[in-house]
Order: sequence, then structure tokens, then C-alpha cells
Amino acid sequence: MGVQGNGAAGDVPALLAEIARSGARFGATADGLTDSGVRAPSRLPGWTRGHVLAHVARGLDAYTWLLGLARTGVQPGPRAGAAESARAVAEGAARPAAELAGDVRTALRRMTAQARALPAGAWSTRVTALAGWAHPAWFTLFRCLRELETHHVDLDAGYGTADRPAGYVLRALESTVPTLAVREFPLARIEAVDLGRAWTVTPGAGRVAAGPGHALLGWLTGRAPGAPVAAGGRGLPVPPPWPLPPVPGWGGSAAGVS
Repeated sequence: MGVQGNGAAGDVPALLAEIARSGARFGATADGLTDSGVRAPSRLPGWTRGHVLAHVARGLDAYTWLLGLARTGVQPGPRAGAAESARAVAEGAARPAAELAGDVRTALRRMTAQARALPAGAWSTRVTALAGWAHPAWFTLFRCLRELETHHVDLDAGYGTADRPAGYVLRALESTVPTLAVREFPLARIEAVDLGRAWTVTPGAGRVAAGPGHALLGWLTGRAPGAPVAAGGRGLPVPPPWPLPPVPGWGGSAAGVS
């Protein structure tokens, strides 16, 4: 059990197709927001919807940067650090709604164009997340998909966990559950009843979380603490902060980034 289920270099076309559909859904929601709407609170504490939109756009820029590095082996300009990204989000959040929505669309087009320019052999190149863990370039696409789906819910503008495609929910669970097992999270099993899938987490832990896959993912990612998840035995434990570095972790050196 591991993130291999989330894709590999040969799965790039499928991931790009998923990103295109997810981006279209996200863009439609963003286009429907007014100037007052983007000033309204999001689901994220202290952030407006404008903050979420600006964050997504800058996150897409970060993925474009990583893919450019994988394509050429050379850093494509300075890399924005955490403090610089935070400033960009804070400043960008105050822009008009149409400008914020356009920023996301433009950033997604840049990222997609960079991905389509990547030679087939470059998808296995190791790059490094800003948090410091390495992964193959193809996993950048899953991170992009996860960013769009997670923050679409965070916008609190009509798109909820139940609206997510089952394929994405399964991919995200297959990436998340192994990280819990490695950390011996005090849960015996996770059962996605609608997907017909179950995962062993920590044998003998005694508790089972079961429910629709989207509700389980919402709970594990801190996006739906009140989701209808049934527990066997004592109450459910609190999941660790998400997302965590994937399993197997893909150690080793990155392409020009430390």
C-alpha cells in the first residue's frame, strides 16, 4: 500500500485530464464570486475567499517552477520561499474578484503548458517540495489536483466534499492512509463503504472509521470534523496535520534544489 496507487509517470495523461476538469469546476466557482463575495470568510480561519484564490494561484506557480526544474535541470529563476508566498497571498487577496479568478486561470494554463512540454523521461526526475521532501516530478500533478480540490471546498461557495469525484477521493485516500500507518495512528482500519475499499492502518488499535469516502477524506484532512464517520470502540482520534509527506517518501537528491 502506497502512493504508487496515485499514479506514476505513465499516468500523466490521466492526471492532466483530472486537473483540467477540476480546474474548470474551480474556475466556474471563482467566476461566480462578486467583489463582496471574495471578501467573505472562507472555511480557513482568518482567510477570506480572496486569500484562498490568491493562495491557489501562487501554489500553481510553485508547481510550474518544479516542472520547469524537472524539464531542464536548472532552476527557472528564484524560488519563492514561505515568507514571500505568504506576502503574495496577503497582498493578492485584496484584488477584485474577476482579477483573482483570472489569476487562477492563467496560473493553471502556465502549469499545464509546462507539464505538456516535459519529455517523457523527465517525469521520474526528483524535485523537492518547499517543506523539504523529495518526490518524482509526476507527483507534482497529484499535488496540483489535491490543491484544487482541497481549496475548492475551502472557498465555502457551494462545493463540498460530497461533490468531489470518486476517482479523486480514492487517489487522495490511497495517498493519505499509508502516512497514518507509518506513524502508527491509533486506528485499526479505514473503510470507504461507497468505494468498496478498506485499508489496515494499525493492527490491534481497536477503532474503525467507516463511512463515505468523501466524508472520511474530509475528516482526515481537517475539512469536515463533523462528517458522518462511524467509530468502533472509543471515539475517533484526531488526525495529524495534513498533507503529510507521502509514503514511500522517495528519499534521495533533488534536481538542483536542496
